[in-house]
Amino acid sequence: MKLVVVSHKPCWPSADSPTGFATDGGFPIQMRALSQLFDATTLLVPVSATGSRDGSAALTGEGLSVVALTAPRGRGAMRKLLFPFWIAQNAGTLLREIGRSDAVHAPIPGDVGTAGFLVALLLRKRLFVRHCGNWLRQKTAADRFWKWLMERFAGRERVMLATGGASGRPSGRNDQIGWVFSSSMTERELALHGRCRDGFREEGPRLLCASRVERDKGIGAAIGSLLLVRQVFPGATLEIVGDGGALPELRLLARHLGLQDAVSFRGKVDHATVLERMSRADLFCYPTQSSEGFPKVVLEALACGLPVVATPVSVLPRLLGDGAGILVEESSAEAVARGVIACLSDREGYRAMSRAAVATARSYSLETWRDSIGERLSRAWGPLKCASASR
Repeated sequence: MKLVVVSHKPCWPSADSPTGFATDGGFPIQMRALSQLFDATTLLVPVSATGSRDGSAALTGEGLSVVALTAPRGRGAMRKLLFPFWIAQNAGTLLREIGRSDAVHAPIPGDVGTAGFLVALLLRKRLFVRHCGNWLRQKTAADRFWKWLMERFAGRERVMLATGGASGRPSGRNDQIGWVFSSSMTERELALHGRCRDGFREEGPRLLCASRVERDKGIGAAIGSLLLVRQVFPGATLEIVGDGGALPELRLLARHLGLQDAVSFRGKVDHATVLERMSRADLFCYPTQSSEGFPKVVLEALACGLPVVATPVSVLPRLLGDGAGILVEESSAEAVARGVIACLSDREGYRAMSRAAVATARSYSLETWRDSIGERLSRAWGPLKCASASR
C-alpha cells in the first residue's frame, strides 16, 4: 500500500539527506516511524530554499520519498488571503500524487493538511486524519471547522484520531474518533536516557525550558520565578532551549531582572541535543498558557528522569498524575517558583518524582505510537504491506 502524507511542515533541500530534503522538530522522526507500516510513503510538503537550518534532520524512512510543494506566502491573515492562489499553483501536484496513492494521511490543524483532507475526500481515498492541536479547546473558527470535518466524516475507511487523552471518547457526536498520544522517543532512547535522579548538584539546581520561544509558552514566568527560587537555592540557573518571536524580549527580561548570568539561551537545536541538555538538567519547567495537544517535549523530559513543573493544560495532568511532577495553578512567576521550590526542597520526594517520570515515559515509546496507529489502520483498511514486503 502506498501512503501520501500532506502536511504544512516547512522543509528545505539537503545534500546530506537520502531523500534530498530535511526539516526539524518531531516530524521527521514520526514520518520515519510511519513509513515502516507501508510499502511506500510519499511526503507532500512545502519546500523553501530559505529559512533556518538549526536543528535540521533528514527526511528519510523505509520507501519514503518527498514531493515538493511551493511554500505558502505570507503569515496570519495574509496567508489565508493568498492561500487560494497556493491551491491553484499546487492543485496539479496534489491531484496527481493523491490520485496515485492508496491512502492519504492529513495532519491538522494546518491549511496544507486541510487541502489534502479535502482532495482525499474528493477522490474517495482511504483517509487518516490526525488532529495534532488541543482537541478539547477550539479557540477560533478554523479550530471549530477542523473538528466539524472530523466529526462529519469519521468512520469506515476514514480513520480520525485526536492527539491527547481523556477518560471518555474525544467526541460525543461521532464515536469513531479515537485518542492517540504523540512521541519522538524510541525504546532505545528511553532505555539510554531513562536515568532516575538521586538529587541535584550542590552548587545549585539546573532548571530547563525547551519549547518554541513564544509569549504563551510561559517562559517569562519561568525566568521571573528564578529570582524567587534563588532566595532558597542561590546557585540555581535556568537554560532555555528553542527559538521564536519572544526571544529578544525574554533576553531583555533576564537582563532587567539582573539574571543575565543565571539564564542562558541555547537557541534551536536538534533532537539529540535536546536530550543531551535534558540529561544535564535537574528540573523541567513547562508553565504554558497555550493550547496544547500532546507536548512531546514534556514526554522527553520525563524520559530523561526530570521532574516537571507545569500548568494543568491538555494531557499534562495525566502525564504528571502518577507523581512525576507538580502542577501549578497559573503561569506566573510566583506559582512556578512555589512549584520548583516544592520539588527541590524534599530530596526523597524529588527522587520519587524522577522514578515516576521514567516509569511514565516508558508507556509512550515511538514504536508503541507507530504500532497503535498501524493496528487502527489495519482494522479499517486491511493489510498495509504486501505479503512479500512483510516477510
